[in-house]
Amino acid sequence: MLRIVVDSGSSIKQEEKDAYSIDILPIQIELGEESFLDGVNLDINEFYEKLKQSDEFPKTSLPALDEAEKLVEEYTNQGDEVLIITISSEISGTYQALCMLFEENPKVTVFDSRLAVGGIHFLVREAWKYKSEPMDVIVQKLNCLIPRIVIAAVPETLDYLLSGGRLSRTEWMLGSLLSIKPVIGFRDGCVEVLTKKRGLKQSMQYIAERAKNECDTSYGIIASYTFCKKNLEALIGMTDSDLQEAIWIYDNLTPSIACHWGPNAFGYIYVRRDEADHE
Repeated sequence: MLRIVVDSGSSIKQEEKDAYSIDILPIQIELGEESFLDGVNLDINEFYEKLKQSDEFPKTSLPALDEAEKLVEEYTNQGDEVLIITISSEISGTYQALCMLFEENPKVTVFDSRLAVGGIHFLVREAWKYKSEPMDVIVQKLNCLIPRIVIAAVPETLDYLLSGGRLSRTEWMLGSLLSIKPVIGFRDGCVEVLTKKRGLKQSMQYIAERAKNECDTSYGIIASYTFCKKNLEALIGMTDSDLQEAIWIYDNLTPSIACHWGPNAFGYIYVRRDEADHE
């Protein structure tokens, strides 16, 4: 039997794991002097309340490797194969750590998603679709899907990207003064600025138009946000009705991801049509 394991950088919630038939390794979060397990003893609303009360930027660290080993070996000892899909190795050490942990276990495949959040949702669904196939076939299907997955998201404020080291002070200053909003996504596993727009409205128009031109609606759309849906709802209002109907998840991002975005970030995650280009 195939077992699928993800980390909480997938933004798949603990309460969703039965629907996906998966297990979730919670990323560890330090906020001030407190430590939490993402989605286990810290949900998104509690996180923002604590964030507002803290003068420190939250820190994230790898899932507990001893717990991961215990979980996975329980499955492999009963003859199951385990596929672990991690957040991109370019932004987290989880992939490398788990590769080292299970390098001698032939029943475990650690797969670098080269994505995060909703992108991993799509990979989980694709893996489950081919769960009866050999592992090398499943991996091939995932590798074919990854280049088609688009993540396009916008932070309402640049402060958290600055604090997390994902934006330079010069970029932060210019963006804040000129109300420049970067549309952020993934390229080759790295977080990158896809384009820059003046104000939230123009960035919403960019995402809505891009999705219209290239989205394969048969896969659906994941509408992501942090804490408040206000900006996301404005984006949806600019989106064609057929794409609105394709939205299948409204994903309030888990704290381990939201701490880099701050409140009121928003975006779409979807799969490009085969004939659409990579841009």
